[in-house]
Amino acid sequence: MRQYSPDLTPPWKRPKPVAEVPAEPGLVVEEAGTGFCGAVIRCEAGTVTLEDRFGKHRVFPLEPRGFLLEGRPVTLVRPAPAAPVRPSRTASGSVAVPGARARVARAGRIYVEGRHDAELVEKVWGDDLRIEGVVVEYLEGVDDLPAIVESFAPGPDARLGVLVDHLVPGSKEWRIAESVTSEHALVVGHPYIDIWEAVKPSSLGIPAWPSVPRGQDWKTGVCRALGWPSENTGAVWQAILKRVRSYKDLEPELLGRVEELIDFVTGGAPAE
Repeated sequence: MRQYSPDLTPPWKRPKPVAEVPAEPGLVVEEAGTGFCGAVIRCEAGTVTLEDRFGKHRVFPLEPRGFLLEGRPVTLVRPAPAAPVRPSRTASGSVAVPGARARVARAGRIYVEGRHDAELVEKVWGDDLRIEGVVVEYLEGVDDLPAIVESFAPGPDARLGVLVDHLVPGSKEWRIAESVTSEHALVVGHPYIDIWEAVKPSSLGIPAWPSVPRGQDWKTGVCRALGWPSENTGAVWQAILKRVRSYKDLEPELLGRVEELIDFVTGGAPAE
């Protein structure tokens, strides 16, 4: 048996197919039925909103052959969703390398004193460190530094960088850092009592980090002064860390020291 199309309209009377045009904002079209002419300002599921030259808005359905573009009938369709934009820079401000694989780990290492310090370094510089093949180790306390340096035995192809908390002249930490004399090891530090202070107050919505009386636990004192829960400073730190999006949220005194360590371990000039 012959198969017949359900459409019995003669071929010469059937409307010719027309182009499908994405309803991008700013596209000027005329609605075929009413003659309303305007620019697309919004396209939602099944409808498009036009604005004429007098600022009047009208909503029309997205029907086949429903609009005229430069006098020719077209079918408006919803624009394809925009592809997500890849960040052009890493959190540290370095140029991002989409799809780059982590480099095989170098023999060199960076030790960071303090768990919170290490978490902050990972969040801001993690992408850079993986591309460079630099592994960050957690240093529980600076008292362990001489033994770590001796055991690590830094050399030209295995440099050692160390970031120390609150490294100020005359302190115990300063004296321990000064005892590291290898030209293939670099010990630097930030001036902050705690790494929390390296986060800019403006990034946290506070006017400044409060002063805490000597002899009082600094984190606890800060939490009490700012009305933050002082019974769980670990949870407070995680909330602070979430507000750090990039290097712009950190003080330059910390930025410079971490960049210095990365340059040193990846082949910069040896420490003087």
